[in-house]
Amino acid sequence: MSEESKVLKVTEFLTANELANLMDVQVNQVIATCMSLGLFVSINQRLDAETITLVAEEYGYKVEFISVDAAETIEEEEDSPEDLQPRPPIITVMGHVDHGKTSLLDHIRSTNVIAGEAGGITQHIGAYNVKLEGGREITFLDTPGHEAFTAMRARGAQVTDIAIIIVAADDNVMPQTVEAINHASAAGVPIVFAINKIDKPNANPDKVKEELAKMNYLVEEWGGKYQSQDISAKNGINVEQLLEKVLLEADLLELKANPNKPAVGSVIESSLDRGRGYVATLLVQAGTLKAGDLILSGQYYGHVKAMFNERNQKIEEAGPSQPVLVLGLNGAPQAGEKFHVMENEREAKEIATKRSQLQREQGLRTQKHITLDEIGRRIAIGNFQELNLVVKGDVDGSIEALADSLIKLSTEEIQVNVIHKAVGQISESDIMLAAASNAIVIGFQVRPSMAARRLAEKEEIDIRLYSIIYDAIEEIKAAMEGMLSPEIKEQIIATLEIRDTFKITKVGTVAGCMVKEGKIKRSSKVRVIRDGIVIYTGELGSLKRFKDDVKEVASGYECGLNIKNFNDIKVGDMIEAFEEVEVSRTL
Repeated sequence: MSEESKVLKVTEFLTANELANLMDVQVNQVIATCMSLGLFVSINQRLDAETITLVAEEYGYKVEFISVDAAETIEEEEDSPEDLQPRPPIITVMGHVDHGKTSLLDHIRSTNVIAGEAGGITQHIGAYNVKLEGGREITFLDTPGHEAFTAMRARGAQVTDIAIIIVAADDNVMPQTVEAINHASAAGVPIVFAINKIDKPNANPDKVKEELAKMNYLVEEWGGKYQSQDISAKNGINVEQLLEKVLLEADLLELKANPNKPAVGSVIESSLDRGRGYVATLLVQAGTLKAGDLILSGQYYGHVKAMFNERNQKIEEAGPSQPVLVLGLNGAPQAGEKFHVMENEREAKEIATKRSQLQREQGLRTQKHITLDEIGRRIAIGNFQELNLVVKGDVDGSIEALADSLIKLSTEEIQVNVIHKAVGQISESDIMLAAASNAIVIGFQVRPSMAARRLAEKEEIDIRLYSIIYDAIEEIKAAMEGMLSPEIKEQIIATLEIRDTFKITKVGTVAGCMVKEGKIKRSSKVRVIRDGIVIYTGELGSLKRFKDDVKEVASGYECGLNIKNFNDIKVGDMIEAFEEVEVSRTL
């Protein structure tokens, strides 16, 4: 036998049966070998790396371990040059918080993206397709600038062709800006600098260029090779010139892709939506994605039930460089995961199942249990504590960023563990898990279901809900430092279910509600919740019983209400009324 065939390429946690097939021996021989090593295994038992190596050596094989993803990669065909057609450039806008990334996109798209952000901070990667006046198309990715989103920015740099790095002229080159530049350089992406806010009285674009020069990024005006443009995103000054420079860079790259093959690309974001199920934002990188195609991404698969562009208009197909919202997957694939269009459903299902088994296996095996050394170390320190967290959120990228940032808060004395993180509302099983492992549940832009909330009260589990990522980080940090100052805490005073809606001219949409729990007051603030996900937070416009305005409505009664500046109310939505009270805190 040749040397090559004596090397087994395997993933860890192979079953005894699979190992036997790979080595071409009877499975009972493998089991016998394991027994002689003092291990009792069954035919479908998964073996760890050590056992696999020992058994393979008995039969004269060497073992090479490969990662889960490498084992299940899907072969892609090379395209012949004549099939390639020009495609629009994919451009990522990167930079520090509040230096104007989203305002630039708003100006280019002439719509308002900022309005939908919490605390004025982008918390997901957004993808937008823009047609310019000359008829050219560009796809923009908007990445969050907050430090917690390192992974997201790196991901943005990987799928992109050109990076626009925004620096505010009235500020310095910030650490996040440096990090964004490094991500772009590492991915080998051409960079165009946009120096924003030049219309501000204290703006000094030259100072920014000087700081860039110190980092070895010389702009063209100073004799370097990097293009830069002074702009004002808010007032639209010089934005056209910036786009010209970007398109010039794009022309140099001669971007091409073959649109006439099954689509491949990347997952930009995924979330769980009421009524629509799992929604994934995909960026097609080659080929054409059509409605009805079978896609496989990570451990999830499904037929494309419907596709929408970022303005929520239904489309039938998406070519290279187009971002689309896709319905029909059976889970929320991880942001950054590749997706492929598969021919055969059985094959897609097999690969997905295998990936999820391996993933679960790795998760189980890598959970740390306390060891004697660890106990010794804790006793030596004296007051070692653990903080277990269950993190739930509305989109995958934010959960990942939040979980990573929280784990980084661990200190010598306090270890932070994220024992579970997932997309979707906080369910009873999350509360049970938290109860079993003494964890705190953190909800990011999501809410617990009513059953989960009752269970949490009964089990005395702390559920903390946030809509801005660094509030969550700051608060956990404060809790860990034990410096808990009095805080403004939300107290949920009532939960209502919408039974019917009426459109009334001059007033808007009025909801007929039933108060399920607590007592709603005319002065309380309200949140509209659809399937555990917060859609709107605002104030009551009116609160009535029959025809009369009332100050409060208690549990078990019906009432009519409308919400100031918000009319998209549907039957079945929940309304949560809350008050903000000052409490001194303990953890």
